[in-house]
Amino acid sequence: MRRLLFVMMSLGVVKLAAAQAYQPDFNPSLLKGPAAGGASDVMVLGSPHLSQLPKPFDATTLSLLNERLAGWRPQAISIEALSGMQCDFLRRYPARYADTVKSYCPDTAPARAATGLDVPAATARIDQLLAAWPAAPTAAQRRQLAATFLAGGEHGSAVVQWLRLPQAERKAGDGLDQVLVERLNALQARADESYQIAAQLAARLGLERLYTMDDHTADTVDDDQAAMGAAMMKAWDNPASRQRRRDSDELAKGLGTPSGMLAMYRAYNAPGQGKLVFDSDFGAALNEPSPQHYGRGYLGYWETRNLRMASNIRSAMGQLPGQRMLVVVGASHKGYLEAYLHQMHDVRVVDSAPLLR
Repeated sequence: MRRLLFVMMSLGVVKLAAAQAYQPDFNPSLLKGPAAGGASDVMVLGSPHLSQLPKPFDATTLSLLNERLAGWRPQAISIEALSGMQCDFLRRYPARYADTVKSYCPDTAPARAATGLDVPAATARIDQLLAAWPAAPTAAQRRQLAATFLAGGEHGSAVVQWLRLPQAERKAGDGLDQVLVERLNALQARADESYQIAAQLAARLGLERLYTMDDHTADTVDDDQAAMGAAMMKAWDNPASRQRRRDSDELAKGLGTPSGMLAMYRAYNAPGQGKLVFDSDFGAALNEPSPQHYGRGYLGYWETRNLRMASNIRSAMGQLPGQRMLVVVGASHKGYLEAYLHQMHDVRVVDSAPLLR
């Protein structure tokens, strides 16, 4: 009997080792193309959330960064924001997503009142307008498109249209009432990378819109938030987290100048940052020891969110084959998005580090 048990245990160990050693023989990242024509280039810019930087925020400190990014001449820009369509979906499930909607979905009611369009109707109208968009649109057409973007929950794209108008034409009319004008002026000045980097660049480069790519459909309502929070805070108390805080404190000393701001972006996008973020946050979650597996639940949410973000970026790039896309996203997402996008057959991930030197 003992011999039989030993043989069975040995076989189990062999099977486990074989399972751990298995590597799929199909690797999409090794099958790049197309054979004729250029690949689609994507550059992922890891960004701090500007709203969380020391106050007051001075948008002029982004001048050197925006100059470098404009020099790469992206033909499309994607941002970490929920699409109007996803927010419309989330609103249908308040038991699960009420907090998500409150945090991430702008109120479209004022734009609906001004335009008569709900989110689905506005989304369809946006597609129609852009499909027939003239080479030299009038100010009235830009105001109409801005109002329609607001009704569709695409606030970043609305700001692009607002910035493309001459200052004297940034006024009510053509679907924009005074409430919406005030909203656009407030968004234009908000300390947010979607507006101060992405929208500014899009307007400067003659682009008509931004591509929203964030995803929160993996959000859930936690049964015991206090216990989960305590477990995660313990996991995050580690040497890598302390290193990140020291680095952040040192970089913050120079944020009052364009060169200091550029230095922060250079550091956030430097080689090795992805592994440091993993060790500090997601790797710590992977090994969090609670019986409830709080860390692995958090990690599952994080990986799912990034996979869906990558798929949204890929979907947009599929409509723009051979073009250059800039992705402006929170720095913790950068390593995951680059790794996932690298798997795509006609996508070439471009290193942002040389641009930021």
